[in-house]
Amino acid sequence: MKNILTITRLTINEALARKNFIMFFIISTLVLLVILGVFVSTDIEELIGSIQLKGEKFHGDILSQLSQFFRLIIVMPLYAGGLFISIFSVSSFIPHLLEKGTVDIFLSKPISRPQLILGKYLGGIVVVLINVLYLVVGIWILTGWKFGNWDPAFLSTAFSITFAFSVLYALIIFIGILTQSSVLAMMLSYLIFFVLSPLLVNREKIAVFFGGKVLSVILDGLYYLIPQTSELGTITSRIAGADSIESFTPIYVSFAFIILVLAVSIIIFNKKDY
Repeated sequence: MKNILTITRLTINEALARKNFIMFFIISTLVLLVILGVFVSTDIEELIGSIQLKGEKFHGDILSQLSQFFRLIIVMPLYAGGLFISIFSVSSFIPHLLEKGTVDIFLSKPISRPQLILGKYLGGIVVVLINVLYLVVGIWILTGWKFGNWDPAFLSTAFSITFAFSVLYALIIFIGILTQSSVLAMMLSYLIFFVLSPLLVNREKIAVFFGGKVLSVILDGLYYLIPQTSELGTITSRIAGADSIESFTPIYVSFAFIILVLAVSIIIFNKKDY
């Protein structure tokens, strides 16, 4: 365990050295400053009156519902943008590790290869979690100050976003070990996140439209093989909107995906000669 924590710390230091951590921090700070500017320039009473004039009806605590609304419209771009930046930030970790000279140094130490991979994995997750927590806590404080709603459940969106990242990061590690290409790992992750996962959510409609049972089976298979980032995004939005989570299946499937992909990555890494 000590070796894993050592590699985790070194990975965090690597992120700092490559300015990835700082870049994420600066972007998060700018987002918070923009939100603060909007909130400072917005009068609550005028906002409520404007919404009511448009025919919108509220039931119960208006300020609480406004707070949930603002958190929701902020968190979903955060989910997409945060994962986009996170994938870019960590995609070079494994290819850099496997460079001639670097990998020799690590393998000459009393550190096993599984410990090396797990340390890199945990290090990337910690880097992203710290940045996401900073932004989510900032949003929570700003919306709490503006609307008086301090629902702590919103803070758990930081962990749901980081969990979605951890699924894609497992895939990035696998591709990195297999090809030593950060570009390929990054592009495949973007393809899954922005295209395939959203597409497979509507697999039933697609199968009906094209009218093929074979296509339906193929799409169902892909749905359970490919990280379900769209469903994890839906879970994040429901948490942000203070709604109950309808199904935990995407979490279970994603967790199984992480274990399987990391296990295969370690097996391949163990068999490679450097």
